[in-house]
Amino acid sequence: MLDIAVAYNRYKFLGNEFLTWLWFMIETDQNRLRRYDPDLVSLNIGSRLVLENTRNNAKETITIKGEDANLEEGLLALKKGAVVTEIHLSYKAGAQHWQFSLKGESLNISNLKLPETGPVETPEDLEGAVIEKAYLMEKVIGLVSNLFSHFVKLRVSDEWRNQTVSRIRKWASS
Repeated sequence: MLDIAVAYNRYKFLGNEFLTWLWFMIETDQNRLRRYDPDLVSLNIGSRLVLENTRNNAKETITIKGEDANLEEGLLALKKGAVVTEIHLSYKAGAQHWQFSLKGESLNISNLKLPETGPVETPEDLEGAVIEKAYLMEKVIGLVSNLFSHFVKLRVSDEWRNQTVSRIRKWASS
């Protein structure tokens, strides 16, 4: 069995590749994403995207911020070999809307903004409000889990090498 630190260092690239693939899927194939969350209305890049390129022991970090930021610099960084290390997402399912950030190295979810919930007017409403908040958090965790599970299956398949990588490169170059 691998030591945790060794395993972490050996496979930490997977999260960054996942975020890069996710950006590609958001831009090119939202319908395929709906297979992993039938309630999905849309999944979009939010207000922040961080890319990293490591070459010759030097690390270049590109941060793109803003609600309607132009992502051309990010695509240029991808062409040069960068990967996405952090992404802010806007997720809509049904009539509800979430926003959150996802880090590639650890798949930590941060800056989670949940949909509006009903007001707590009486002490009896408190339990229902807590359950509703937990459900709304679980919805985001389930989305990320389902997408990552699919990505890992794809990543170890022949389809990754034979089709997906070339499709990502073509998209980044367009």
